[in-house]
Amino acid sequence: MEAGTETRSARGPRRGELLEVEIDSLAFGGRGVARADGFVVFVAGALPGDRVRAEVTKGKKRFAEARTVELLRPGADRVADVCSHGGEPCPGAPWQGLPYERQRAAKQAQVAEALDRLGGLGGYELEEIVSAEQTWRYRNKLEYSFGESEEGEPTLGFHARGRWDLIVDVEDCHLASEAGNAARNEVREWARAESVPTYDAGARRGVLRNLTVREGRRTGQVQTRLVTTPARFPRPPVDLHTQVEGDSGGTDGPTGVLGEERLRERLFELDLEISHGAFFQTNTEMAERLYAVAAEFAGLSGRERVFDLFCGIGTIGLSLAGRAGEVWGLEIVPEAIADAERNARRNRIGNARFVAANARTGVRPLLEEAGKPDVVVVDPPRAGLSQKIVRRVIECGAQKIVYVSCNPTTLAPNAAQLVEAGYRLQRVRPVDMFPQTPHIECVALFEKAASAPSGGAA
Repeated sequence: MEAGTETRSARGPRRGELLEVEIDSLAFGGRGVARADGFVVFVAGALPGDRVRAEVTKGKKRFAEARTVELLRPGADRVADVCSHGGEPCPGAPWQGLPYERQRAAKQAQVAEALDRLGGLGGYELEEIVSAEQTWRYRNKLEYSFGESEEGEPTLGFHARGRWDLIVDVEDCHLASEAGNAARNEVREWARAESVPTYDAGARRGVLRNLTVREGRRTGQVQTRLVTTPARFPRPPVDLHTQVEGDSGGTDGPTGVLGEERLRERLFELDLEISHGAFFQTNTEMAERLYAVAAEFAGLSGRERVFDLFCGIGTIGLSLAGRAGEVWGLEIVPEAIADAERNARRNRIGNARFVAANARTGVRPLLEEAGKPDVVVVDPPRAGLSQKIVRRVIECGAQKIVYVSCNPTTLAPNAAQLVEAGYRLQRVRPVDMFPQTPHIECVALFEKAASAPSGGAA
């Protein structure tokens, strides 16, 4: 072995070092796994079978992180990119080079690995992943940033890989619909025609910062939200339902709704209105499939009391209300609760009530007001449930817990806590909400064992 190689093997790859490696597999989160002189290297932008030149971005004692700077030889299964911008693959589609069947298999395996290895769980049924209805043009929401071309014209698109100061202009993102792409392009052409300057973070000057485009897939409505610094400039096209804010999100600068304030959408038989800041699944069609799994696992007969924790605008709870005795939703964001109440009235649902409260502190008062639930549904953010919130869920004493997870690595420790408290993990079904990405959602069903206690520690 060469002396230089011995030195590197002893200390591991260092930041800035270039490595030529072959990718063996995929790690959770989507990075390729390679080995360099005995060290594991997690390589962003690389897929199994690829041979790449990678730049180390972080060096640790046992592993390194790197990013692909050149694809030297594509893997045998790699397919051509469908979506690219400025010669680079779309940052929102890091797995597009992987055939869709391999994407599905990788996600199924990662759910199993998380539950088995991180959660130490077994004896449950891992069901087949629910495939996406559309593998492209499925997103109902995309966020873009403004930049400036070499000619000084506004650009509107995504940050170049590894760059915070360079925006790659986008003409057609295949994750967005034709209508969403047209809305983004029209805003950019307006900015160019009116010579509205883009914001330069280094110089702290300029106006246009970013643009969010949302679409009602079932209603055809397109809504854009334009974020600017406080300044005067010509009004954007009104027919784009554009909202303009000051830099701080406050009332300074040109502020106001120039189109419709709320996005309208249909989910199942529900007519929904969504405030611009409220969470809504970014794949409308697969949101129906995800919530249908949750309803199947809940197994309602028409009499049950259901708690819907982290309820957002009430989509899950309202979709269950017709099969439940009563539904109680809990959500920390007051604006989302206002949406949920509005949507209940809009759909003439009288057996659903919503409370604005933190799940950690709000569950006990909810139990006092509503009584013990038969089913608890939780749909937490990627960080999962804190230990205290898990204890509050256990205190509910529900016969069933339906856990909707967007991150199997946080579902796993939460599942282990529930099992330790006397629940049994019965079924887990992955749902592919985000093709061309490593992200995976799944629904898990827990049922209380006959001898399990009804409460938990304080």
